[in-house]
Amino acid sequence: MRDQLAAAGIRMIPIPTPFAVGRINVFLIEDDPLTLVDSGPNSGKALDELEIGLAAHGRRIEDLERVVITHQHIDHMGLVSILARRSGAEVCALDRLAPWLARYSTAMEGEDAFAEALMKRHGFAEDVRYALRTLTHSYRAWGASCRVTRPLADGSSLPFADRTLHVLHRPGHSPSDTVFHDAERRLLFGGDHLLGQVSSNALVTRPLDGHADPAVRPRPLATYLESMRATREMELDLVLPGHGDLIEDHRALIDERIRLVDRRARRLGALVAEQPRTAHELAYALWGNVAVTQAFLTLSEVLGHLDLLIEDGSVIEVEDDHGVVRFAPA
Repeated sequence: MRDQLAAAGIRMIPIPTPFAVGRINVFLIEDDPLTLVDSGPNSGKALDELEIGLAAHGRRIEDLERVVITHQHIDHMGLVSILARRSGAEVCALDRLAPWLARYSTAMEGEDAFAEALMKRHGFAEDVRYALRTLTHSYRAWGASCRVTRPLADGSSLPFADRTLHVLHRPGHSPSDTVFHDAERRLLFGGDHLLGQVSSNALVTRPLDGHADPAVRPRPLATYLESMRATREMELDLVLPGHGDLIEDHRALIDERIRLVDRRARRLGALVAEQPRTAHELAYALWGNVAVTQAFLTLSEVLGHLDLLIEDGSVIEVEDDHGVVRFAPA
């Protein structure tokens, strides 16, 4: 598969991150303009390893002419501002993501406030909420604001001398997930839309426009299923993911992910049928006590699957006088 990438003029450079998912794959497209897809987090170690990785292919940061961002997570966009400043490269990202990236610090404050309110509404204790907010605030320095100089509309094209990438918005893992399709070579730069070794988490995230009410939350897992089904219909030989190994059979992987979602939804439905429970109680029933770092992830997992049960009419939300929600059989 690496030979197939090299023949397409693409180099994969794994960059370290501080997260459990491990290294991020950034991709160098050796075409005109010379392009880097994603950047790695904002750290000296990540920057050093990126420079080493580029040098292995006879390139420098100053040679870059274009940087493409697949989505808003900090391991994918943290170094973009530094790269653009050193190289003068244009920065390309989904048009609706551009304002979020420009006001990164403010946007992250809003994300944290939204997450804390959502956790309170779904039964997480104050000490857990406080600890998680402290932790996420410490992570914020791994990202940085950047100016998008070439906003990309969903369905638009990004031309090169020897190829064209088609821009496709595939939200779910985040509101801004964007994949880039080289139809001629049957390749897809997938970001975190599809990962081979682990499921991409459909995180409950504040919408990009900043308007959110925890009582009327986004439903990212339902959105993600729609996105995966759209990707399943594509004719692809290779998906280039943001983490882990290259993916050859995207349809088999998507089918397995959808089966996993169905199994977990049925398991949660059985727990709700036993007695009404908060999302926190359901998360505990599934996984027991988890590290604070995983608290919001487990909440997103539970809420995403409950949304599917609400959609099919088997589960309802019941809010008590304190604003705490429990899920009960319909």
